[in-house]
Amino acid sequence: MRIGVLTGGGDCPGLNAVIRAVVRKGVSVYGHEFVGFRDGWRGPLEGDTMPLDIQAVRGILPRGGTILGSSRTNPIKIEGGVDRIKDNLASTGVDALIAIGGEDTLGVAKQLYDRDVKVVGVPKTIDNDLSGTDYTFGFDTAVNIATEAIDRLHTTAESHHRALICEVMGRHAGWIALHAGMAGGANVILIPEKPFDIDRVCEYVESRFRTRYSPIIVVAEGAHPIEGQMELQAGELDAFGHVRLGGIAEVLAKEIEKRTGKEARTTVLGHIQRGGTPTAYDRVLATRFGLQAIDAAHEGDYGKMVALRGTDIVRVGLDEATAELKTVPVSRYAEAEVFFG
Repeated sequence: MRIGVLTGGGDCPGLNAVIRAVVRKGVSVYGHEFVGFRDGWRGPLEGDTMPLDIQAVRGILPRGGTILGSSRTNPIKIEGGVDRIKDNLASTGVDALIAIGGEDTLGVAKQLYDRDVKVVGVPKTIDNDLSGTDYTFGFDTAVNIATEAIDRLHTTAESHHRALICEVMGRHAGWIALHAGMAGGANVILIPEKPFDIDRVCEYVESRFRTRYSPIIVVAEGAHPIEGQMELQAGELDAFGHVRLGGIAEVLAKEIEKRTGKEARTTVLGHIQRGGTPTAYDRVLATRFGLQAIDAAHEGDYGKMVALRGTDIVRVGLDEATAELKTVPVSRYAEAEVFFG
């Protein structure tokens, strides 16, 4: 078989580990040939390929990012996009695709599978918001980076008696904020799943200052106040219809200063969270996903996504994996609320 591999959406620590595992096992165990498609779905859409053999994947295990490149290209929104992909797969002799990505990339994979493209999915997102899998690779790395940042913020906040707000990624799901906030001892954690009460946030801030410590607030980029409390600006949309977010920390800082009279500063981690070398956990999980993905492709078990359930790697349908986002449940947020203030 000749199998194409692509990585779509935001880059993520562990992508290279998946590519390496797919190629190493695919070549040495099954004798398959591989071709890499550059820059997500743009690659098969435009027939842009690169060689992908064992030599090409040597030394990439600890590297962040992706040697294949990525993009947010959505071929479903492009007239004739699906037919162009089919034609390019045929002209390059590709029998099947392994698509590594998050909700958007795998959503496209599901629609292509429905139109007779042979595809296997691998779940990738630092947001950990894909249904069907307990964890996605990249999440552990992002949480560790955010936790280290929060640890450092504590000391400077207490030195200057300021409220410090750390904005982390998370458009619709607050998993990074929840885990990093709990691990870093944040005094308030704000997530998209639960609109926050700015008055209550200010009460937590003042309560923390009364203990002679300075408050640390961790906020997911998609967090928003109760309707009517604060005015937020809407951003432009990407190719998948998502608003480009960022800036909630600055809005919060201004409100806290205005309402409490305390100085508030912000730190926006942004792309730092998904750059650089993956943690050991993410390297292992990504490698296991890659090994199982090539097994599925070899066996012709298409339309599936490899997933972590407990400690086992299983296969679930792409329809199940992309049916809905996995968001933070009320019970998990309630655990964190015990430590607010």
